[in-house]
Amino acid sequence: MNRVVTHELIHAFDHCRAHVNWLSNVKHLACSEIRAANLSGDCSLMNEIARFKFGLKGHHQTCVRDRAVRSILAVRKVSKETAEKAVDEVFDTCFNDQEPFGRIPHNKKDAKYAHKDFQNRDQYYANI
Repeated sequence: MNRVVTHELIHAFDHCRAHVNWLSNVKHLACSEIRAANLSGDCSLMNEIARFKFGLKGHHQTCVRDRAVRSILAVRKVSKETAEKAVDEVFDTCFNDQEPFGRIPHNKKDAKYAHKDFQNRDQYYANI
């Protein structure tokens, strides 16, 4: 349940921060789906093992790409080629955008560190 809520909260964050045009811009949707799959734990090693899908090199990126395409196809009436093209065009930028966490939280320990970083985010700039 935590993973699903995190996934949806990333969409809410994108909606507020980036003013995503969900209905008419498939690239906006693709970017938010990439970020949600990347940051929510959808593609964690344990989840992928449970799905009998796992690899060694570049598997996380492959999983994020595949889940983003599938999510677009689930909510929009577009061809698979259109969804794949949109994901490919924005993948690098959106995959590397790790806000609001600042890192990919692979486990609870990473999530706690990300939360601690968030709590201390203004500490370094308080005296400037």
